[in-house]
Amino acid sequence: MSYVPMWFKKMKIIIDNKIPYIRGAFESVAEVIYLPGSATTSEIVKDADAIITRTRTICNEKLLSGSSVKFIATATIGYDHIDTDYCDATGIKWTNAPGCNSKSVEQYIASALLVMAKNKNLTLKELSIGVVGVGNVGCKVARICEIFGMKVLLNDPPRERVEGSDAFVSLEQIMEQADIITLHVPLNLKGKDSTFHLVDEAFFLKLRKKIILINSSRGEVVETNDVKNALKNSMISAFVCDCWEDEPFIDLELLTLTDLATPHIAGYSKDGKANGTKMSVDSISKFFALGLDDWQPFGLVPPTNPQVKLDGFGLSDQEIFSKTILATYDIRSDDRILKNNPLGFEHQRGDYPLRREFPAFTIQAKNVENQILVKLKELGFIF
Repeated sequence: MSYVPMWFKKMKIIIDNKIPYIRGAFESVAEVIYLPGSATTSEIVKDADAIITRTRTICNEKLLSGSSVKFIATATIGYDHIDTDYCDATGIKWTNAPGCNSKSVEQYIASALLVMAKNKNLTLKELSIGVVGVGNVGCKVARICEIFGMKVLLNDPPRERVEGSDAFVSLEQIMEQADIITLHVPLNLKGKDSTFHLVDEAFFLKLRKKIILINSSRGEVVETNDVKNALKNSMISAFVCDCWEDEPFIDLELLTLTDLATPHIAGYSKDGKANGTKMSVDSISKFFALGLDDWQPFGLVPPTNPQVKLDGFGLSDQEIFSKTILATYDIRSDDRILKNNPLGFEHQRGDYPLRREFPAFTIQAKNVENQILVKLKELGFIF
């Protein structure tokens, strides 16, 4: 049994009580307080050494001034809720969890594409999709679109400046050529890579096709009034929205206009949450030398129906993808729940019944061509 110095016991860590799989991780080395994000106040964190949070806690001067906080870990990809300039200036270290839920968003986008294709009688392999933002999430979304046989256009100015233009196209090219545009950018409020209201009236006026627009990045990337006008005036054919301005007080008119609406849960899988939790625990452990580097989350419950029985007789490739992927996650369920109770946005998000990703499912297949089985394996399904 390893020796734990007594001063470790004096550490105080504030943890958002909606972060799964984390209870018990630090109790042997610190005083741990679990609180709702909204209850994490300056008084609470005043004598804390570390905070593990989600996007609902704004970590800025108002919260942190005069505190003993030395480290902030957010168990999320996004970190626009952390005032990084203030933290850097005051010596507070911080970290996020890049890529932790990328496969969950991949699953979400796959479900959205397949449902929209069915609703609008579209064949995905005949369409072009523009992926705006090609980080951990965008790369996986691009991959699944390629598996579907779609033409994929990639836009990521920061990566293009570093890697060259061979793999990337301009946003203007995507506006001209894409049938579907999906957004996977961080929220940048300033600078040449600003994404605040990236999609606005000017954006819609430059479109050459009546696109399907998907936003699962940040609500403020899309200007609410402008997307409403675009939908009302048939400038775009459909809108799939997971992220909204002014959450949880979302625009109810936009909700009624949106084809598929969900309460900011695209990345909410058990697997993604477990990854984000582990990354946060690891970062805190390494910073404070707690010796918890080998910690693993436990309690990932298997899917209710982990086996997908697939008979491909008479089915197209797209129908096979639809049958398998929607068996793991059907976006229409979350859409119905939100539209039936829009005021329950925060509750639906905070108490979301986390789903499992593709590798948690086993496919029992017959009458399916080998090339499709190979693609399903590439997605992570087990045979």
